[in-house]
Amino acid sequence: MSQGNDDRNAPLPRMSKDDAVKWAENYTAHMAEIAGVELTESSAKTNFEDCVGANDEVAEDGRYSLYYYVDSPAPTSEHTRIVRALRSELSKKGYDVTSYREFKDSEESAAFSARNKKNGYSVEADTVGSGKTKPQAFNFAVRTSCMLPPGVEQQQF
Repeated sequence: MSQGNDDRNAPLPRMSKDDAVKWAENYTAHMAEIAGVELTESSAKTNFEDCVGANDEVAEDGRYSLYYYVDSPAPTSEHTRIVRALRSELSKKGYDVTSYREFKDSEESAAFSARNKKNGYSVEADTVGSGKTKPQAFNFAVRTSCMLPPGVEQQQF
C-alpha cells in the first residue's frame, strides 16, 4: 500500500474506477499499436483488486488496484516480434523490463513484463492458450498501483 516508499500512510494517487478502466483500455490499445496488431475487444476483462499491505492489512477506504487484460488474434509467428517491439519502445518511455522470454518449442511464444518507474503501473504481454485445446492468442495486460477513489478519506495505519 505504500507505493514503493517507506511511508505506508503516504497519500495515494486518486482516480475513479471508470477513469482507471478508460486508461487501461487506452494503454492496452497503445501497446497493440506499438506491436502493430489489433485487439479483440470482446475478450477484455476488468478486475478490481484489494490493495494488501506488507503485513497483510486491507484498508476499508475503497482503495483498489486494477488488473485489465485483452487478447489479440496475432499469429504465434508474430509473438516474438511483438515482445521485442514492446521491450524497445516501453524502455524508452520510463518502463523497467522486469521479465522477458522468447520460447521456441513446438510453437513460438513469448512473454514480457515491465514496470513504470514513475507511477508503479505494470504492463504484461504474452502468449496465451495451449495451441492444442485452446487456440493461441496474444494477451496485453496492465495493472495499476494502489489508488483511492476521489472524495474518499484515506485510512491511516
